[in-house]
Amino acid sequence: MTYKNIDAYLEAHLNESIAELSRLVAQPSVGAQDWGVKECAALVAEMLRRRGFRVEVMATEGAPVVFGERAGKSNKTLLFYNHYDVQPPEPLELWETPPFEPALRDGKLFGRGVSDDKGHLVSRLFALDALLAEYGELPCNVKFIIEGEEETSSTHLHDFIVQHKERLAADACIWEFGGVDHREVPMQYLGLRGICYVELSVETASSDVHSGIGGSIFPNAAWRLVWALSTLKGPDERIRIPGFYDRVKPPDERDYALMAALPDPAQEYKERYGVQRFLRGLEGGVDLSIAEVFEPTCTICGLTSGYQGEGSKTVQPARASAKVDFRLVPDQRPDEILRLLRAHLDAQGFTDVDITYLGGENPARTSPDEPFIHLVVEAAREVYGMPMQIVPITGGSGPLYPFVHDLGLPVATAGLGYPGTRAHAPNENIRLDLYLKHAKHVARIVSQFAT
Repeated sequence: MTYKNIDAYLEAHLNESIAELSRLVAQPSVGAQDWGVKECAALVAEMLRRRGFRVEVMATEGAPVVFGERAGKSNKTLLFYNHYDVQPPEPLELWETPPFEPALRDGKLFGRGVSDDKGHLVSRLFALDALLAEYGELPCNVKFIIEGEEETSSTHLHDFIVQHKERLAADACIWEFGGVDHREVPMQYLGLRGICYVELSVETASSDVHSGIGGSIFPNAAWRLVWALSTLKGPDERIRIPGFYDRVKPPDERDYALMAALPDPAQEYKERYGVQRFLRGLEGGVDLSIAEVFEPTCTICGLTSGYQGEGSKTVQPARASAKVDFRLVPDQRPDEILRLLRAHLDAQGFTDVDITYLGGENPARTSPDEPFIHLVVEAAREVYGMPMQIVPITGGSGPLYPFVHDLGLPVATAGLGYPGTRAHAPNENIRLDLYLKHAKHVARIVSQFAT
């Protein structure tokens, strides 16, 4: 099968698609601040309707889910998962151009959400435009599920999927993200770690007091919290919560082989992040790659207590809090980790430390032997000059579990990201060349999947 006409269409209409993407990026949709979320859902729904999709904006207890479907020539069904919510744009002063005023420069489009995840969504619609222009119909049935809470732990998505399993029924799924690594090699990520995100807090008085009065006779909330945190993990990096590792499923020989085939990330990480060394004496190679994604974590993401302004203030803090995330590997579960954490703190004498659950996801993976994975990997060859390289699981988290375990779908990644895309950071951007390549890749995936 030749894709000459489809590629020519995509190349000729690139500017029109970027203009459509710019309109979507200009619509704020900050989930954490409930800013423009419903308006963005309506805009996404209209974009699908313009392409002949039957669309419904479906309410949840949080942000609405946009569902669209259009029948195709084949009876096979491909489901696309995307999200329209974005991260907060702050700190605003670090943006070269305003985050919701998309700007083109140096072959890149800048704006909040342009990569995560609006660029992926519009590029996929662009691919479908090319297929419709060439054939007058889609090669197979296509469904979209586009949520508005991905950046806030997809709180209501699992229940939504369980409630609408029949409508979401498909044969395979394309995930929301993907891209190339620092070598320009397209990567196929087969799974996501889970997460259990909590806030730990303790209050020892009704208000802050003068440290000269309370320092030697009142309990200090900051010290209380520090002592509690110190029980969670030791200097050896081993997490000390009893039962924490009981359900951990270690990587198998295939996982080691796939990770060994990847480039050693050590030097790139040192240069990109400015780290001088890795934990536990790890130096690089497959051991570093395995540890990065196959080991669970306990990370203090933030600490807050007392006075942190300029100069000094002699104060005894009454309250202290910490944000902590646990990245989970198969077959750990966030609800179980939450229970184990509570039991551990109680056993250590910290019954006064409150736990607020801020969200979680189960880990999930798709087998590298799935025929659909092979199709997506090989479909990249003509576009990128090489097939995708397989990564068995990534360190990040997302709502993959219900797609794999409730809908029973093989899930593949494909996307337009690259190491400098700055998702979640100021000056988020996409490269136009990768935007076009992703559209060409998706067009091939849909066409080949149909047959």
